[in-house]
Amino acid sequence: MKIAFIGAGSVEFTQGLLADLVAFPDLGEFEVALHDIHPERLETAEAAARVIAAGRPVKISACPDLRRALEGADFAINMIQVGMIDATRVDFELPARHGLRQTIADTIGVGGIFRALRTFPALDRIGHAMAELCPDAWLLNYTNPMAMNVWYLAAATPVRNVVGLCHSIHWTAHDLAELVGVPYEEVSYLAAGVNHQSWMLRFEHRGENLYPRLDEAVARDPGLARRVRVDMYRRLGYYPTETSEHSSEYVPWYLHHDSEIERLRIPVGAYLGISEENVRQYEATRDALRAGRPITVEGTMEYAPQIIHSIATGAPRVVYGNLPNTGLITNLPAGAVVEVPCAVDALGVRPMAVGDLPPQCAALNRAYVGVNELTVRAATEGRRDHVRHAMMADPNTAATLTVERIDALCEDLLAAHAGLLPESLRESPRKSPR
Repeated sequence: MKIAFIGAGSVEFTQGLLADLVAFPDLGEFEVALHDIHPERLETAEAAARVIAAGRPVKISACPDLRRALEGADFAINMIQVGMIDATRVDFELPARHGLRQTIADTIGVGGIFRALRTFPALDRIGHAMAELCPDAWLLNYTNPMAMNVWYLAAATPVRNVVGLCHSIHWTAHDLAELVGVPYEEVSYLAAGVNHQSWMLRFEHRGENLYPRLDEAVARDPGLARRVRVDMYRRLGYYPTETSEHSSEYVPWYLHHDSEIERLRIPVGAYLGISEENVRQYEATRDALRAGRPITVEGTMEYAPQIIHSIATGAPRVVYGNLPNTGLITNLPAGAVVEVPCAVDALGVRPMAVGDLPPQCAALNRAYVGVNELTVRAATEGRRDHVRHAMMADPNTAATLTVERIDALCEDLLAAHAGLLPESLRESPRKSPR
């Protein structure tokens, strides 16, 4: 069995996933092919992998060439970040000059739109290479914006098996169980929606609905009510499955208002600090490995190692995945990428139909999906005007900026990221069809 790690220079993530894989004693021998376009980061990833796999029947190789990494692979784990921290700074600093606040900027919003557009050319290369070199392999995508990237892979590349993976639903259930005082292992839950904006539809313990206990916990602690996701839960009736920092960006209600930022303690620009800390952690790992010092590596409980184990051994599991909507959520558009439970075993990853979402949840998801569709269409149809349309449709952007400011910001970002965008979007704007 061969597993390709694409974007392995994301060293901390690579370490955690590999630690999970080597913890399965019944996987037996397998090969890990590490790929990254940055030589130093690839060297660091290889050194870390060899430490983690020491004494285990794991073959490690470092592959600067994508095709070599993918040749004969059974699985490919995608965790690239095109443009790295420099592009992230642009995604925050330019919108801020126009008066637009963001927190994480990697899912929808201006930051999510442009992160997607500069990722799509790399996804083209990955999807076409897999179709040629390992057509039956599973592409397990972690790269954000998750929904846009999986939608683009399904719409624009011949890759056959792809699923997007995110830990937000797992950790939401875990943390809610802790909050209501029930062991996570005893909790049953069902969630669905779109990535970073799914909803905890059922949350139970031995048949008991745990939402009343959550209400009691919120009533006991006034500080909980000063979180965006708790505020959304109290108004919508279903708990959102991503952090307050994330959730604040996907609706028009919070970031435009100074009073709401203060009331809900929203950390504007948070991801810049997170990105800088990630760089520091990478540098500390690199320096420790070069000096021969030990590194601390912990398992991640991520879905990719679990999927690999289930497909390889036949052990059945249920995970949450992001896939095109083929009747899975019946009140969201067909073809949109949705997040639903999936059965996994030797036959692969099979999504489960959920039916209708609560209408108030579906309404918010549809706004999110509209931004996704316009962004994917911008790239697949070569329509620069659809980039602007995606920004106009985005809830937070539309609530904050006039259409003239949106136009100006769009042109500034198209110019700033020009070298990383799809070729068709680097040209002069095309006239919109009548």
